[in-house]
Amino acid sequence: MDDLVQSIGEIAQACSRLARQAEKLYILEVEDLLRTRCRNSQLIEHLLDRILDFGFDAAMVGLYKKLCRYYFEINQMATASYVYAYRDMWDEQWQANRERET
Repeated sequence: MDDLVQSIGEIAQACSRLARQAEKLYILEVEDLLRTRCRNSQLIEHLLDRILDFGFDAAMVGLYKKLCRYYFEINQMATASYVYAYRDMWDEQWQANRERET
């Protein structure tokens, strides 16, 4: 059992390190999109897709929200689908409420 707990801890630490590396890269991309006022939906959505993979990490969720807020001014429908994608993948409370309603 101790080995299992240790293995899980190591995996969690590895995920956290990976998220920190991703944050360093993606924050540059997000800031560049905002600075240049990019309106390329394909580029923005591709970046949202990549950031969504790190929805387990609070800092990455913050970056995702920041990009969603920006994208909302460009494409409200697509942004709404990205909000729901996050909720479906990562928001356990939202999922539980949704299941109770059905």
